[in-house]
Amino acid sequence: MARRLSTTTLVALAVAAGLLGSTASSTAADSEVACAVTIANGRMPRSGAGVNHGNGSLWVGLSRDGVTVPGHIGQDGSLLTKFPWYRGVRGRLRITGARLDAAAPAAVADVPRGYGDRGFQASGIAFPSEGCWRVTGAVGRARLTFVTLVAPPAPHPES
Repeated sequence: MARRLSTTTLVALAVAAGLLGSTASSTAADSEVACAVTIANGRMPRSGAGVNHGNGSLWVGLSRDGVTVPGHIGQDGSLLTKFPWYRGVRGRLRITGARLDAAAPAAVADVPRGYGDRGFQASGIAFPSEGCWRVTGAVGRARLTFVTLVAPPAPHPES
């Protein structure tokens, strides 16, 4: 399932959540570019691994509203977030990410070894910029794609 959120709606949600100051760019707020975010379908593997979007072969944990708020900013300015995956098929998980609403370098995924070749798999994704992103996880021929809006990172209180 996908839900289209306009930039105006997303900026308003981010302001309401305190993610952006009330002086957010009116240019961005006036834009009607939409991001057809994926809303989790609630499917989970039989083991109940706790993830909430899948297709019978792969599953991933997504936010309820399709918006990803990164937890950290990398040294290069990339926006870093974690995604839990569950593999119902054997093999190494590969993740790719492409921005849909503007030109940007590809997202870079970190899929650490040590989780075996089936079951739970932790991952981290470095998004080069905010925006609408399509992410695809693949193990062999199995694929799962979702679209997320990468929002500005949550502000950290000054020390």
